[in-house]
Amino acid sequence: MPPVADVRQRLVVAAYACVARHGMGKTTVEDIGREAGVSRATVYRYFPGGRDELLQAAVAHGVAEFAVRLYEQIQDAPSLEQVMERGILFAHRAIVEHEVLQRIMETEPELLLPQLTVEGNQVRAAVAAFLLPYLRAHGVASGVDDAEAADFLARMIMSYMTSPGRWDLDDPAQVSELVRAELLAGIVVGPEPSAPGPSGW
Repeated sequence: MPPVADVRQRLVVAAYACVARHGMGKTTVEDIGREAGVSRATVYRYFPGGRDELLQAAVAHGVAEFAVRLYEQIQDAPSLEQVMERGILFAHRAIVEHEVLQRIMETEPELLLPQLTVEGNQVRAAVAAFLLPYLRAHGVASGVDDAEAADFLARMIMSYMTSPGRWDLDDPAQVSELVRAELLAGIVVGPEPSAPGPSGW
């Protein structure tokens, strides 16, 4: 009998494939079991919550993959500004080019958004933790709490990923202006020092 983790992972990957093919609303437990090559009873053995639990796991799987790719983009950034610029450029591009996400956002946002909110909060917390040593190395303005500033910046990064407003987030020059003139203004002071080094997630 295969290890529990292997079967669970196979079912999560199968659920993601079914969502990509059918959408969230039309994906069934039977579809997922068939895709994974297991019986309906096996699906429920590993996911007692059935379809809803599997869809949550599929969304979590997609978000986790995104978080790993984001970390790869920013882990060796030499400065706070570079961390934010690289992160925004990558995240915006990844979301725009994600065919499955775009299709579901267009057709079934009411099913996807609650799941993304839960997973997005975890990514935001990880981004804030990553930014914190950069903020401390840079120095924050008088009266600014560095942990609160890191959380604020993480929230803003997540917000701009999906709602860029007047900014063209495909243009590195505009992203640089957004970071320096809008996001960091009033939060940091002085010239950018050397990077503190990657802190991990």
